[in-house]
Amino acid sequence: MDEFKDSELLSKSELRLWMALYLCPQLGIGSLKKLEALLPNVLSVFQLPESELPNYKLSPKQITKLLMPDWQYIDRLVDWLTSQQILVLPFNHMLYPSLLFNTARPPVLLFLKGNIKLLNQVQLAFVGSRNPTAYGSQVTKNFVRELVGLQVVITSGLAIGIDGIAHKAALSAKGQTIAVLGSGLNQIYPKRHLYLAEQIVEQDGLLVSEFLPNVPPVQFNFPKRNRIIAGMTNGTVVVEAAIKSGSLITAQIAVEEGRDVFAIPGSIFNPLSVGCHHLIKQGAKIVTGIDDIIEEYVGLTKTDNFSNKKDLAEDKLLASVGHDTTSIDVIVQQSNLPVEQVLTKLLSLEVEGLIVAVPGGYLKVSS
Repeated sequence: MDEFKDSELLSKSELRLWMALYLCPQLGIGSLKKLEALLPNVLSVFQLPESELPNYKLSPKQITKLLMPDWQYIDRLVDWLTSQQILVLPFNHMLYPSLLFNTARPPVLLFLKGNIKLLNQVQLAFVGSRNPTAYGSQVTKNFVRELVGLQVVITSGLAIGIDGIAHKAALSAKGQTIAVLGSGLNQIYPKRHLYLAEQIVEQDGLLVSEFLPNVPPVQFNFPKRNRIIAGMTNGTVVVEAAIKSGSLITAQIAVEEGRDVFAIPGSIFNPLSVGCHHLIKQGAKIVTGIDDIIEEYVGLTKTDNFSNKKDLAEDKLLASVGHDTTSIDVIVQQSNLPVEQVLTKLLSLEVEGLIVAVPGGYLKVSS
């Protein structure tokens, strides 16, 4: 927050008024945009005399709430947000993410903890199964590692599976990542990712929520979270997803908002590939390498950091490992190398991220 002048952030008095607006029943983004068009500033509604409020199409219940907010609760809330260094951005704030603002239903407020500069940087969302295969996990790690090397911010939903793998891969590669929550910032979910959330903030990342701090992770919050992930990012990468999954919902929202959707293909025998293959049939871009993503964005260019992988891809042993599980016996036979050398080399290739050990052998995850 030190990066920004105090004048660019909400004052305590402005934050109190925004909380009062946020807590006003049925006063959503559409109503607030109409108020903003009629007033010098949407917060000017608090300066209007009671007799004029009905002229702004406010219901009696809304008028009562605006005239008599629960200031005691609001002050406790503002004090907690301040003590936890949580920033609040309303939809009309200069720092509010521009991509998200231009969606069909931008959140009225964003509650943020961490590096808010990331909001308007190039972002790619990674979504997928909560129970990914070894292939899906390794593909995610490889793609994220290369993308953060190009200064791309990795955005996901902090969930178990591909979400968590993407966040962790970004942190491991010294990159930056944004986690969008389906709960309040005082209700990190899932609990097993509490430490991950802390790591994200500590390593210059960002936590985002549109919910009040103590809102629990109830089911209908997650589609709302997904619309932020899709709306705030330049594109969405779907790694593994069943045909009926939240990942496909996120992808559909991205399509509706005119964003890029990238789908990573998998085995036709894997039910987690069905969603990705469906997206490809619907027009999503098939992704078999990092080039398929970066060619869509001006200014993203590979560096020499990746040249060594091309050399490794030509390695005789690597050529003996298939994209389906390949046993060690088959690798030894196809490579025509001594088993001791094969085992040593396999370990090296695994460290490089080009293969992954799975039950029954190894599989290739990058070419």
